[in-house]
Amino acid sequence: MATHEVVGRAWYAVHTYSGYENAVLRNLKQRIESLGMQNKIFNVIVPTEKKIKVVGGKRQSVEDKIYPGYILVDMIVDEESWFVVRNTPRVTGFVGSGVTPVPLSKEEIDSLFKRMSNDVAKHKIDFTVGEPVIVTDGPFKDLEGKVGEIDEEKGKIKVLVSMFGRETPVELDFLQIRRI
Repeated sequence: MATHEVVGRAWYAVHTYSGYENAVLRNLKQRIESLGMQNKIFNVIVPTEKKIKVVGGKRQSVEDKIYPGYILVDMIVDEESWFVVRNTPRVTGFVGSGVTPVPLSKEEIDSLFKRMSNDVAKHKIDFTVGEPVIVTDGPFKDLEGKVGEIDEEKGKIKVLVSMFGRETPVELDFLQIRRI
């Protein structure tokens, strides 16, 4: 950071090696404490949200990273605090233009915290519209079709199955189909 001006307290996005967000969080918190930076670096988080995944045919609620490869830091940016964050192992830099970190807007932070505090897990459906599938359960078992529509909120998928010589949309739970 080239300038000596002190920017006010704000949230900043920090880029990390993907998959090392939690390790960076632990390292940075340890550095903040050991270097006495609590008066300039206030909070460090890995933004996550609850999702429902299917593991072994069963639904499980899991914490999923909202922004893989990023952590958020609530801090006052000056030479010293910038140096502490920037030189934490597995940090590649701040999000911003050039050497100046750009703080996240109040709207971005409010939206993110609302998303993180949502207690209702969302279904993680890894099918795409148009993908060929086969129905594995229910009255349409063993019929082939293609994904027509996905409703992640409800965990439902509309599959277009061939019946009576035409494509018929059938609403199914995502557990009732598999890829062909």
